Amino acid sequence: MKVTVLGGGGFRTPLLYSALQRDPALRSVSEVVLYDVDVRRLLVMDLVLSQLRADGGGPSVRTTSLLEDAVGGAAFVLSAIRVGGLDGRAIDERVALDADLLGQETTGPGGVAYGLRTVPVAVEVAEAVAAYAPGAWVINLTNPAGLVTEAMQAVLGERVVGVCDSPTRLGRRASSALGIRTDSCDYVGLNHLGWLRTLPLGRTDVLPALLADTRRLTSFEEGRLFGAEWLQDLGMIPSEYLYYFYFTRDAISAIKGGPETRGEYLLYQQTRFYNRVYTNPRNALRQWQFVRGEREASYGQERRDSGRERDPEAVLAGGYEQVAVAVLRAIVSGEPERLVVNVRNGTTLPWLPADAVVEVPCTVGREGPRPDHVAPLTGHPAGLVHQVKAVEQLVIRAARERSERLARQAMALHPLVDSAVVARQLLWAYRSRIPSLDAVFA
Repeated sequence: MKVTVLGGGGFRTPLLYSALQRDPALRSVSEVVLYDVDVRRLLVMDLVLSQLRADGGGPSVRTTSLLEDAVGGAAFVLSAIRVGGLDGRAIDERVALDADLLGQETTGPGGVAYGLRTVPVAVEVAEAVAAYAPGAWVINLTNPAGLVTEAMQAVLGERVVGVCDSPTRLGRRASSALGIRTDSCDYVGLNHLGWLRTLPLGRTDVLPALLADTRRLTSFEEGRLFGAEWLQDLGMIPSEYLYYFYFTRDAISAIKGGPETRGEYLLYQQTRFYNRVYTNPRNALRQWQFVRGEREASYGQERRDSGRERDPEAVLAGGYEQVAVAVLRAIVSGEPERLVVNVRNGTTLPWLPADAVVEVPCTVGREGPRPDHVAPLTGHPAGLVHQVKAVEQLVIRAARERSERLARQAMALHPLVDSAVVARQLLWAYRSRIPSLDAVFA
């Protein structure tokens, strides 16, 4: 069985490969094909994976820069592309900050800019899969994950599943704080915009007990991030990305007060890493492991108190690769798994369009994910989801129709952009600095 990784030269490719390598249920994976338009990065990742295979075996690895070759005959296509590269991410964040707005990869104006330039490429990928691997499943890891999954589903239907590790890790951290273990949770929303509303243990919801216990509540990352008082006011636990909505000024101040944005840090770190391995390939795996440790330890620094390090277990826990491989395993084996993934809404949230992609608990089996029943989303979460989904769908339309007018609307209507005039200025600034975004409207 052939598995293709698009964006295979990306830094997190070894995590995907090692997750496939370690899973005994996936011995049928015989070949992993890495596709990337950057041949130098492909070579470096091929070196890292060759040393991984030397340590633990695993499927063969082949690299290519031809999309048709990459997807042709694949059973699964894992899409982890980054249109515009890390240079684009750094600009996404910095342009927003220069306008005194939130500079973040997937949330706010940076997420709009990222989505606008990614949708045309994601649709091209979907069309290639439809032509050369019509029976393949696409597991989308490309951000903004919900938006990009929705754009690809317009071509491939429900054979595209978007994955993110944030909901799963939130559920596990919350249950661990109570000393229990459960993968069952009521998490509802959009990608990077969801809420943990119940934590079932048998027939009992134990989330109220967690919220009432300040010591336990502040023993894990989200509890410390939002603070016990705010979580008790909400009566639920939001995704870590909702920090940017609930504490916008604090986030902007923290990012602007730092020496660099997350994108600028990663751009410097990864440029140095790829250059080092390219010139000194002998210890490629060891160099990657060291840089990965640095990367994970610094994740979300702007959301933590000054000087406080990230939880060690969070650093070592892994991320979206585990959810992606769990989806792949459930489809291949037919053994159902309950996972929070990005899927077509249907009637799950009846006040959203049926073709909107939402992030909800699903039972994943041989026929793919099927949304579980969830209670209605009400109050301010429903309003926020409705507004952000409208922005996401404007982004998709703007990119597909190459409409600058729709792009301006998407930028202006995002809840974290406070002026239509500023929205116009942002779009112009992004176009002038990111060629792949300007090309969408040229």
